[in-house]
Amino acid sequence: MLQEVLVLVVLFNVVSSTSIIKTLPGFSGDLPFKLETGYVGVGDLDDVQLFYYFIESEGSPEHDPLVLWLTGGPGCSGFSALVYENIGPLSFDPANSIGNKPQLKLNPYSWTKVANIIFLDAPVGTGYSYAKTWEGYSNMSDTLSAAETYEFLRKWLMDHPKFFENALYVAGDSYSGIVLPIIVQEISDGNEDGRHPPMNIQGYVLGNPGTDIDVDENYRVPFAFRKALISDELYESLKTNCKGEYVNVDPNNALCVDDLDQYNECIADIFTPQILEPYCTVSSPNPLESERDSDDLNIDSANLLSLPQLSRPWCRSYIYRFSYIWANDKTVQDALHVREGSIKDWQRCNKTLSASYISDVSSSLVYHQNLIKKGYRVLIYSGDHDMVIPYLGTKAWIESLNLTVDSSWKPWFVNGQIAGYRVQYTYKKYQLTFTTIKGGGHTAPEYKPEECLAMISRWFSFYPL
Repeated sequence: MLQEVLVLVVLFNVVSSTSIIKTLPGFSGDLPFKLETGYVGVGDLDDVQLFYYFIESEGSPEHDPLVLWLTGGPGCSGFSALVYENIGPLSFDPANSIGNKPQLKLNPYSWTKVANIIFLDAPVGTGYSYAKTWEGYSNMSDTLSAAETYEFLRKWLMDHPKFFENALYVAGDSYSGIVLPIIVQEISDGNEDGRHPPMNIQGYVLGNPGTDIDVDENYRVPFAFRKALISDELYESLKTNCKGEYVNVDPNNALCVDDLDQYNECIADIFTPQILEPYCTVSSPNPLESERDSDDLNIDSANLLSLPQLSRPWCRSYIYRFSYIWANDKTVQDALHVREGSIKDWQRCNKTLSASYISDVSSSLVYHQNLIKKGYRVLIYSGDHDMVIPYLGTKAWIESLNLTVDSSWKPWFVNGQIAGYRVQYTYKKYQLTFTTIKGGGHTAPEYKPEECLAMISRWFSFYPL
């Protein structure tokens, strides 16, 4: 087996660099888990250098699943999921962070308790990932991003042959709902075509996933009605006058336009990623500039860094400021073995990339339909207070797959309390679980870490939620 692997490495021309990280600025003492960082070259002449953080399972690395995690955006760093979404074992410690010295603490709800996880900065231009030439940044799209991520995973596995046999899952949230099913299709096709290495793909996990952006957005109106953000009368009028179409509206339909104006007035001060949290406006030192947390979460929190002190009410974006300070610190980049001069400024979510990104897949539903035949296990979860990608739209497209309901809608519990509601579907060997996370927002584990760790632990163990 080892001889075969060595031959494949030579044939596949794996070009990568890896480093084991023992300590990190802001964390006291040695890291109590195994952290590896590195680059894998993909594309023509390995022009694109994709950066990753790999954390071995704190349970049983040789037996626990291997997960490739993709943060949304497009252009949001894997580090954001690692420290803010409670997917990784570290988080920032606001209570003990002073000035430009963010402190890190252990996260008791890390998914690395039950899985080996690769947090990838993809596509190129995300986080610490970079290209050696300008051509590497050009024409980035859904399909190209998926192809480069698939190439990354092939090369990473060649460099880490001890994980060949681990069950492989691809996971992600938000905009990853577009790209991730394409990657799983690439893996499936590659296995069938005999590409090396063969991957032990078992399924995929999606949180509050974008699937068809117009359809997802269209469900914001029914969601607003369900959550009592608009009146019964306005909702009935919207349904009648807009005929169920609230996104691509005919401007000549005056009645619908008027209703939508009333709707927008009702939700204008709602923080759509989590409707129960404060809507925050961050004032810039430049009086001509003002920014807020946007619906797609592609905010640049740089303005927060200039604030002399945090204003009230508390806003979640204030915590994001720590990542900008920490990840742009030269000592941090040296500790992570980031290549000097490879990036100008680290951003949690790269707005420049997302502005030039080509969305060449309008809907990923066709990929989900194709993957039904493969017999995979699928987990799709939605924070039920997310108005960016409402759970109603996600549930609707899942129902359009015409699967058999194996277990009907019912609650599941953590510590004796309802943590969400789930329904299970099957088609032959294919199994899909859809669950809500009660009180969760757009990135559900960020808001409900204990419940989401229980969810993923049970699901990986084939245990009912």
